[in-house]
Amino acid sequence: MTSKQMWLTHIVAFLAVLIVLNGCDQPKQKSKSVESLTQSTDYVFEPVVKGEKLAFPKDFGAHPDYRAEWWYFTTNLEADDGTQMALQWTLFRMATGDEESKGWKTPQMYMAHAVITTKNKIWRAERFARGGIGQAGVILSPFRAWLDNWAWRAQGNSPFPGRLEFADNEMEAILDISQGGSIILQGEDGYSKKHPLLDIASYYYSAPFLDVKGIVELDGKTYRVKGQGWFDREWSSSMLSKQQQGWDWFSIHLDDGSALMVSQLREKDNEPYFFGSRSWPNGKVVQLDNNQIRMNPVKYYGVQGKQFPLVWEIDIPSQFIKLETQVVRRDQWLPFIFPYWEGPIRVKGSHTGKGFMELTGYE
Repeated sequence: MTSKQMWLTHIVAFLAVLIVLNGCDQPKQKSKSVESLTQSTDYVFEPVVKGEKLAFPKDFGAHPDYRAEWWYFTTNLEADDGTQMALQWTLFRMATGDEESKGWKTPQMYMAHAVITTKNKIWRAERFARGGIGQAGVILSPFRAWLDNWAWRAQGNSPFPGRLEFADNEMEAILDISQGGSIILQGEDGYSKKHPLLDIASYYYSAPFLDVKGIVELDGKTYRVKGQGWFDREWSSSMLSKQQQGWDWFSIHLDDGSALMVSQLREKDNEPYFFGSRSWPNGKVVQLDNNQIRMNPVKYYGVQGKQFPLVWEIDIPSQFIKLETQVVRRDQWLPFIFPYWEGPIRVKGSHTGKGFMELTGYE
């Protein structure tokens, strides 16, 4: 059995364990991309508690007592020749709850995604590793988040300034990333509620004001690029109720200099639950609650045999924001082990800007 086949076997087994842990009353057509984040009936993992203060640099690192977390980076880039491209790099950590296992059998499993998009093509790759033998992990002093030779490194104990490097499948990137604004604590001081009634939440913070420059190579052609980036950190042991089907998430750099994050969690036979924020580089943050956001799908398109809402209206009257989103490419379905749609968007309306959209639970 090859190394890749071994890791696919581990992931399938991990998913099977999660399905058992989620209980018998889980909806039958639950999306694979949200299985591992659904409310569990066991108490192996640490709960997310309101009032817990986030602390840095500690919370740049890993939180192995929680069920899942990710280090998520996106950027819209422009090359010297005018070519527009977008890049996503994410490192996921998932725990099985088997605290006695070590080495190859460590309960800490890692997965990484790398995606580069232009108007005409998408390059994507996925990797898996265990964290117990040094093949993947996140450490501080100095900061490093890696899986194999994909790595985000910094000289200090913060990711910023830092360098992200990865290469796979006719794509390569070397990006220098510096912070141009404040860390934004989402929700109530980093406690991000995910349901109007149930005690389901994550710890969540963002760095939406990043300056990015570097080199990207695609199909043998080298581009010198620069642009704006967005970094999200989130960890939890239970981010969705058993009735919630997935989420629609947007991160947008508005051309007035502010950053907008809005999301809805969809629930069968109930209204979606909204949350978000608008922030500025000087540290000003306006938290947006369930009563302030309205997101409506305007137009669906068929992609890979599935229907996705690819045009949206986002309405936030308290911020005098009313936007319509447009995707750069319709076919941004990522057929990873946890499949989802994600790609770059443009917005118009009361404001203009660029960002990313992520749609889960449609498979």
